[in-house]
Amino acid sequence: MNDFRIPLGTLIESFIEWITVTFGFVFAFIRLIVDGAFGGIAFVLVAPPFYVIIAIAAAIGFAVRGWKFAVGTVIGLGLILGVNQWENAMLTLALVLVASIIAIGLSVPLGILAAKSSVASSAIRPMLDFLQTMPAFVYLVPALILFRVGEVPGIVATIIFAMAPGVRLTELGIRGVDKEVVEAGQAFGASPWRILRQIQLPLATPTIMAGINQVIMLSLSMVVIAGMVGAGALGGEIVAALSRLDVALGFEAGLAVVILAIFLDRVTAALGNGSTPLGRILAARKASRVAANSAAQPANVPASALV
Repeated sequence: MNDFRIPLGTLIESFIEWITVTFGFVFAFIRLIVDGAFGGIAFVLVAPPFYVIIAIAAAIGFAVRGWKFAVGTVIGLGLILGVNQWENAMLTLALVLVASIIAIGLSVPLGILAAKSSVASSAIRPMLDFLQTMPAFVYLVPALILFRVGEVPGIVATIIFAMAPGVRLTELGIRGVDKEVVEAGQAFGASPWRILRQIQLPLATPTIMAGINQVIMLSLSMVVIAGMVGAGALGGEIVAALSRLDVALGFEAGLAVVILAIFLDRVTAALGNGSTPLGRILAARKASRVAANSAAQPANVPASALV
């Protein structure tokens, strides 16, 4: 009985080898696309002077959360610059953006499909359970075999690791839309696509944005782990600090990760709430425009016709 062993790991290894040989050109193409996207975003973040990026980040912070968050953004990014981790932080941000954009582009449509089809939901849910419970380091092994050392396997592993909450919360948000509102749209003859676009997605936006927030946070955590396969940036610095027991380097790189995480989390959370300063300004302008139209219109013309 002790000699009995199911060769599951060997079968998976053989399967990965077969995929590598048979579809090598596909993975080479994916590597080219992902590497190009990362290089482009990294150039946009690294090439300009640091004060330009800080000013843009502060403007984003002011637009979504106000002047206090803008000041905190300047202080936080200035601290990253002060500990000489600016370029590594921008490369990490580029990794997170590429992985998050692709993960969101995959997870939101899958969540919509799962919300629309019980069969699809039943098929997708076990896969999500598997992805969320599998240790994060395991994703690095096949990604490293298929895409070789560098940023690409780290990004691919990050996409796989971070997709699950985006799918789950998108499905949850759409299924949570009031059925009476959907039925009202159907009663007026709206097509399923129009109901999705104009009723379900807008009403589910806070929940979907919560999923997007989780995707970005998981991407940031996984990108650091991906430093072990040559992704570099802050993850590479943390791995180097661990190998050399360099407490100073580890703390500085870790602090830079925390600052990026706080910035990304607060921005996406504010966008999900829909109560940003910019949104309030636009709403006030719309209200004033409606009031002006109402004051100028003839008595028998409804105000809605002039908006």
